[in-house]
Amino acid sequence: MSQATLKQGAGTDEILFVDQLADLVSIFDTDVQLCIMQRSQQPEILDYLDAAENDLGSGIRQSFNRGTLFPAELLPDLSGREFLLKDIRFLMELYFDLTGCDSIALRLMVLDRAMYPRFHTDFAGIRLLCTWKGPGTQWLSSDYADRSKLGEGSRGLADLKSGLIRDPRGIGEVPAFAIALLKGEAWENNAGKGIIHRSPALGSTGKMRIALSLDALWND
Repeated sequence: MSQATLKQGAGTDEILFVDQLADLVSIFDTDVQLCIMQRSQQPEILDYLDAAENDLGSGIRQSFNRGTLFPAELLPDLSGREFLLKDIRFLMELYFDLTGCDSIALRLMVLDRAMYPRFHTDFAGIRLLCTWKGPGTQWLSSDYADRSKLGEGSRGLADLKSGLIRDPRGIGEVPAFAIALLKGEAWENNAGKGIIHRSPALGSTGKMRIALSLDALWND
């Protein structure tokens, strides 16, 4: 594997940073629950999103079969659209190639608040996330967490009071524009081990978070 490194300070081998696309296959390793490849930010995409965010409404939810291109007309026709369109299509193709799935559920999320503000795990397989604008998804390393306090185990208490977060040093954030692959509880033999994560807080700044989520859909 080329330059795949454990996240410093995470204290676990479940969170892996890689620097080459080919190494994203590390998400299929048994112990890896989060695989991240950082990318340079594209100012053309940021400028486009600044101009287009009010026209994107609440975002886009649509499924796509393998070989189908994301339609340009789903995005506002403003200067710079081709840069975001190219990145969406690239991420879709990458995800299809990684998973071998037949179709995907795509969400382009336009958020003014945290969608899931509490730490949790997903009953999902492997999800691709990329945040272009705003803060990225936050994770909590298992070595710094008490999984028995997830969900109903919290007894309604906030994460900081329930005992879920044993040490806040275990909290990290996926960088903007990075490709993140998150493994959930529904992945084969992964029950009880899915990556613990949450949506980042946006506060009252009025700033938006715009991100892409891809999930595999399998034909029976």
